[in-house]
Amino acid sequence: MSVLGILTCEILELEFAHILGADSEVARVVVVENAQSARLIAALEAQGRPLVQRIPHLHSFQPTPAEPLTVIVRVLEFALHRKREILQRALIQAARELRPYMDALLLGYGLCGNALENPRELLDVGVPVFIPMDEDHPVDDCVGLLIGGRACYFAEQCQTPGTFFMIPGWTHHWPRIFGEDFCGNDPATARRLFAHYERALLVPTPVMSEAAMRRNTAEFIRLFGVRVEVRAGTLVFLQQAWERAKASVKGSLCTESGRE
Repeated sequence: MSVLGILTCEILELEFAHILGADSEVARVVVVENAQSARLIAALEAQGRPLVQRIPHLHSFQPTPAEPLTVIVRVLEFALHRKREILQRALIQAARELRPYMDALLLGYGLCGNALENPRELLDVGVPVFIPMDEDHPVDDCVGLLIGGRACYFAEQCQTPGTFFMIPGWTHHWPRIFGEDFCGNDPATARRLFAHYERALLVPTPVMSEAAMRRNTAEFIRLFGVRVEVRAGTLVFLQQAWERAKASVKGSLCTESGRE
């Protein structure tokens, strides 16, 4: 039996559900059930996954030797990236808790303010650690991951510096992101803080259509008074990271860093 661990932010919950749900080599997806993992579980079950197992904590995980590939997923809250040290501490703790159960670890994160510049050294879990790559470096963040990499990300920032980048997860979670912890649930404060923004760039991927993204952001657009533009996104970098991590636990990839 091979076990692949996944640590991801809530923002990428639908992307991981899409990849896991489409992979016939995965015998079982085990998800630590909490408030952060609810949408991932719902998305997996909606796809008709043969077996999605919810567990209250990692100590409940029971290996099944006959299964060729089991995936354990832990979803962390999205707000951790606001401070580098907080994100690092949370990932270190979560990775150490997963360590006894997994043969490799895949991170649903990017550099995130250089918090994960050296993920293998930071986490030090004794198994291969994989992170989505943009050529020879990790993707910058969740936007860089889905927009197609640093060059695409930078081009859009240069075109319109005052841009909100809206990937599928952001279109769902933005009310919480701009909620009590950030703007005190005060729309006037939010508008003052982001008065220089002029564009919302929707980045649809196979997990959410442009129409759904427009519906999810209608109130956001009204609140901030920005224009809406669209740039097609991609799951290529995340899919590549998944394939590398999966190959490593199957014994066909000889690397311990996740960087090729």
